[in-house]
Amino acid sequence: MTETAILTKAATQQAEHFDVAIVGAGISGIGGAYHLTKQCPGTSFVVLEAQDSFGGTWLTHRYPGTRSDSDLYTFGYRFNPWTSAPIATRAEILDYLGEVIAESRLDHHIRYRHTISSARWSSRDKLWTLEGARTDTGETVRFSANFLWMCQGYYRHSEGYTPEWSGMRDFKGRIVHPQNWPEDLDYAGKTVVVIGSGATAATLIPAIAAECGHVTMLQRSPTFFRTGRNAVPIADELRELGIDETWIHEIVRRKILREQSVFTRRSFTEPETVKQELLAGVRAHLGPDYDVATHFTPRYRPWRQRIAFVPDGDFLEAIRAGKASVVTDEIESFTETGILLKSGEALEADIVITATGFNLNVLGDIDFSIDGKPLAFSDTVTYRGMMFTGVPNMAWVFGYFRASWTLRADLVADFVCRLLNHMKDKSVRQVTPALRREDADMPLLPWIDPENFNPGYVMRGMHLLPKRGDKPEWQHTQDYWTEKDEFPAIDLDDTAFRYE
Repeated sequence: MTETAILTKAATQQAEHFDVAIVGAGISGIGGAYHLTKQCPGTSFVVLEAQDSFGGTWLTHRYPGTRSDSDLYTFGYRFNPWTSAPIATRAEILDYLGEVIAESRLDHHIRYRHTISSARWSSRDKLWTLEGARTDTGETVRFSANFLWMCQGYYRHSEGYTPEWSGMRDFKGRIVHPQNWPEDLDYAGKTVVVIGSGATAATLIPAIAAECGHVTMLQRSPTFFRTGRNAVPIADELRELGIDETWIHEIVRRKILREQSVFTRRSFTEPETVKQELLAGVRAHLGPDYDVATHFTPRYRPWRQRIAFVPDGDFLEAIRAGKASVVTDEIESFTETGILLKSGEALEADIVITATGFNLNVLGDIDFSIDGKPLAFSDTVTYRGMMFTGVPNMAWVFGYFRASWTLRADLVADFVCRLLNHMKDKSVRQVTPALRREDADMPLLPWIDPENFNPGYVMRGMHLLPKRGDKPEWQHTQDYWTEKDEFPAIDLDDTAFRYE
């Protein structure tokens, strides 16, 4: 036996085996684990998490004011009622996830501080072998699993995206990305510039404005925002009537989903009307004399990028109170004391916060291989945004852009559990998505149509993502209101699934 064969055999012997390996203990991974216990009883599984605890996004992001930008009645799980204000803080979301873990007894399934560096599929053994390390001890870890469930999210948790601007090294102040918020950052009385105008900026600015000397949001172009109360009146009324929280959750959830469906459809069918409604909401907080046309009127139609909800208009109220301001311009360079803009204006700053987005990461930056051949996901075609042609026994959770992430996490979980039970009933060990005969001439397109949705982090990483087709089976449609009916009806004996 060769040395390579001996090492391979030793590695296999050391691997701890499970029926299912879930990567990630965020909202998708915890939900997937819950559904396995309920829909596939007796299935052995492990949840592998690189961080020190559960929470994913909600553990990574620690900047002041971190909160959801969609309501918890739909962002929360369908099986665990949300009972507080719809827009929740980071701490409230972590508490909620902790309750699910405790009540469902999932804690002993989760292995924290476990990074995965490689995932190797063997068609001979019908197994995935995962190799990585414990971040606390450096010890090498190996797991094998019949099915791999990727729930690690879509961006790199270790660092956010910050463009390289001229002169950054000359700046005498501090440059901080919200994703790596330093605990020792003292912004009291300081002049702060926040670069970016998305949900992170709109969340962070009202949280720090009262303590800062002044905060300026510097944006290259405006973003749409929705405003409203951080409350659902019907939920409060039902609670006053003593209605069971499970009923309240379902009623409010359905109400919000219907309203979201109508709003999303209108953003396509009557975009100018929706645009004016959104701008009217902004003017209601900033007043008639504010230059909304320059600073809050985007060049794109509503929902081509994500629309952040601003509860009680707090971000806008900080502007109205004079504690924050908006500058719409482009950066020429950093200087020792701040930022020089292309208009020639200079912004003084003690601290610059780059709320400039994520680094897209495809499947956890893990090196995948199929029978020894490196796998490039950009060479595959997605099956409904959750499986990939030529990749056996694996599912990926990628949520919605225009609705709560968890809605799709639950749908994918139902599908995976149904697929696992179907494979058990058929006494097969492998399932691989494949294009059907009728798909032979189907055009292969980018993961998502840029004319439909085009946030920067997706555009920067589009070349890394799988292809899509022009049929619903071969797309991530981003349409919960269609998928909620289509997913349960997926024919598991369709020729798109090759069983062995």
